[in-house]
Amino acid sequence: MKLVLVFLLGVVMTFGISAGEVGSDCTFKGKKLAGKVQFVTSFPDFKVQVVDSFPDLKVKKVTSFPSDCGQWQEVTSFPDFKVQIVTSFPDFKVKYVDSFPGVP
Repeated sequence: MKLVLVFLLGVVMTFGISAGEVGSDCTFKGKKLAGKVQFVTSFPDFKVQVVDSFPDLKVKKVTSFPSDCGQWQEVTSFPDFKVQIVTSFPDFKVKYVDSFPGVP
């Protein structure tokens, strides 16, 4: 009985700590993670936590042509997807970089 409880506790902690996985094709829930992004406080497509280590995606902020994986151009209207920055329970974690964006 104790072994089962320890196993279940381990499973719950693993799922609670880890965020969602970004696919190797740079998608999450069917949406490509490159393009024009709008940062919102409600009704996001994704909840994202900014971290310094172990990100699910490395993001480079660009001012034009955000076509490659991890390149985000911030806009205020007509976004490809909307992101809410959170400190807990993210869909996935990102790290801002100056070079080599994409899935680590």
